[in-house]
Amino acid sequence: MATRSALINVMEKAADKAARSLKRDFGELENLQVSRKGPADFVSAADLKAEKTIKEELSKARPGYGFIMEESGEQKASDGSGRRWIVDPLDGTTNFLHGLPHFAISIALEERGEIIAGLVYDPIKNDLFHAERGAGAYQNGRRLRVSARNRLADCLIATGAPFLGHGDRATFLGEIDVIMENTSGVRRWGSAALDLAYVAAGRFEAFWERGLSSWDVAAGVILVREAGGYVSEMNGKSFNLDSPSILASNNNTHSDLMKLLRKPLSNQKAQ
Repeated sequence: MATRSALINVMEKAADKAARSLKRDFGELENLQVSRKGPADFVSAADLKAEKTIKEELSKARPGYGFIMEESGEQKASDGSGRRWIVDPLDGTTNFLHGLPHFAISIALEERGEIIAGLVYDPIKNDLFHAERGAGAYQNGRRLRVSARNRLADCLIATGAPFLGHGDRATFLGEIDVIMENTSGVRRWGSAALDLAYVAAGRFEAFWERGLSSWDVAAGVILVREAGGYVSEMNGKSFNLDSPSILASNNNTHSDLMKLLRKPLSNQKAQ
């Protein structure tokens, strides 16, 4: 069992406190009339409540750090450390809204553009993933390593899909077609934070998606890297929190997946 640092303990405490209210709210969802207004407003309130709890806990423990949060935006660091928390209090909101028990709290710490710690907590399965720069990645205290599979035909790949006016559907359909043709399966589970944690844990060989925000991926990126995986943009460029796309994988499959994902774009240009 790994000894958690003071920093990870701070993050875990904040996530655990927010998770308690999220679990209560998730349990209440089934009692709501499923109308367009009711559940959506309810989830929004649950989201905001969780974010407020996380911000209060992290601010108490590290008063000078800045924040970038999905709901309440950006707050610069006041202590000159150049450190800021990147928080998604409920990654997988649509799953939550529909009563699907697959969502997570994601907390990362960035220092002058580099992610130095990350935590992804799935409160329903009580799955806690964490990583610190240079110290490895862990799930519930157990050291994680990415999958060792190297044949695409054996690989299970995760992704996120465009929906209701979001994303480039034509490009995505080309990408998923070529990935489906060459791998053992594709999963779209609706939480990028957990998709990345599952790559770190070797459950998925890779994850790709376009158009994500920093709070969707920050914690997951350090999990994958500290578990021995590789993260880049889909075209192979170095990944940063403003990147328009992400491809995270075990090192064995990264270049093969990049080649596959280029094919749909090449075909579009040729037309």
